[in-house]
Amino acid sequence: MTIREEMEQREHMLLSPYAAFSDQSAGRERPEEQCDIRPVFQRDRDRILHSKAFRRLKNKTQVFLTPKGDHYRTRMSHTLEVSQNARTIAKALRLNEDLAEAIALGHDLGHAPFGHAGEYMLNGLCEGGFRHNVQSVRVVEKLEKHGKGLNLTWEVRDGILNHQMDSMPATLEGRIVRLSDKIAYINHDVDDAIRAKILCEEDIPAQFREVLGDGVRMRLNTLIHNIVRNSMGRGGIFLSPEVEQAMKGLRQYMFDHLYHNEIAKSEEKKAEGVLERLFFLYTKQPERMPQQYTDMIDAGVKRDRAVCDYIAGMTDQYAIAKFEEYFVPVQWQV
Repeated sequence: MTIREEMEQREHMLLSPYAAFSDQSAGRERPEEQCDIRPVFQRDRDRILHSKAFRRLKNKTQVFLTPKGDHYRTRMSHTLEVSQNARTIAKALRLNEDLAEAIALGHDLGHAPFGHAGEYMLNGLCEGGFRHNVQSVRVVEKLEKHGKGLNLTWEVRDGILNHQMDSMPATLEGRIVRLSDKIAYINHDVDDAIRAKILCEEDIPAQFREVLGDGVRMRLNTLIHNIVRNSMGRGGIFLSPEVEQAMKGLRQYMFDHLYHNEIAKSEEKKAEGVLERLFFLYTKQPERMPQQYTDMIDAGVKRDRAVCDYIAGMTDQYAIAKFEEYFVPVQWQV
């Protein structure tokens, strides 16, 4: 018996009957030999962690575009906070921690540069639209490893695709990530907004602080404990009605006072202009893109989709650098 098989047996002994068991996975699109040490979801987590798309998250916007301060969140630090929340909840509920972590680490791989401003711009430019959750699946299925993809299990891809509020993952581990994502960004974005002096703790409406607590630490503690208490021994992931209502209210407050705040979003029009100019340039001159993307066009992928794939994979800094290369004149040198 291999180490992997021993670990799979241990899952059946230790995990809740509601957990997704590694040896019962729906499998991969391309069958492959099993690892002798790692169960399938642990292997998926490792593949995501070692991917180029994951490494690029460190230079992609969370809320504040290319912030100068070292302590503002990036897309990567957001992803790590989602992962930690998800692992804590999954472990407490005796669900599959490896699956929850893999989904969490992969859920934002498809995010465009410049945060949701970049997503909205690409959605308007590309035929068929652009949504970061769909693009995240495209990254792991089609774009990573020079077009070979990561060949992840169905459960991980389902969790990545359905992590937004308007959909529901098939596994409880995916549903944990879906909530952990909201818990993470609501709380760390408040922290960043306070750091940026756009908000202060006292600005948050009292009805939300009375339920969730004062400060990021207390709110995280309240939300995570509430999920664990209300989901224990049940075939779903739940918040109590009062806490769920307060979380949704705080989320709406953040949309009204931060995500649409003129100061926080003052540079977004410039960022949108960068992506728009790059999109039209690469659409007219695809030969300027790396060979992987021109090969995709030659293989039948629509040109605007290949261009969207390339731009969506850029970091903020890389997109700005390419814009400057193509559109900003340099000083003449003899």
